[in-house]
Amino acid sequence: MRKGKQMRRMLGVLAGALAVAALAAPAQADNGHFVTGAACGDTGAGFECTGEVAGLGDTTFEVIAEATGTARVECVNPAGHRVTGQDTEVEVTATSGRQQTPHHGRSAFRLTSTPVGVGPVPACPNPIWTAKVLDVTFGTATLTLSADGGTAAEITVDVR
Repeated sequence: MRKGKQMRRMLGVLAGALAVAALAAPAQADNGHFVTGAACGDTGAGFECTGEVAGLGDTTFEVIAEATGTARVECVNPAGHRVTGQDTEVEVTATSGRQQTPHHGRSAFRLTSTPVGVGPVPACPNPIWTAKVLDVTFGTATLTLSADGGTAAEITVDVR
């Protein structure tokens, strides 16, 4: 009889310890998603994306936008003469940086890419010339929601 009482007591202590551990564990972002309406716009030599994410729980998150585009390039030789360069494919990114989720699990975002640059090769006829990006034409951008270091959601939107 005594062994049964001790066993019940140990099971009770174990159950209590598990309950405390479950409460102490950080909430996971198991339902992180983009709220309808994410959009990206062309800003010339880059892009800007806006939207909202939700379902994050008590976690950190980051939104990353990546787009491939065609850069229209102008080349300048050492004498200062300008010529049309070779169109060049470029990869452009923007990020929100890692952020703490607000208490309600939703957050608006605005991402702005940094102006893209290209080297003189293959954009210019000579490697000592300077290449200047005049404009980039984008098709789509891929937005990735990362929560607690893992991918929670991904969408593709037109860059307009």
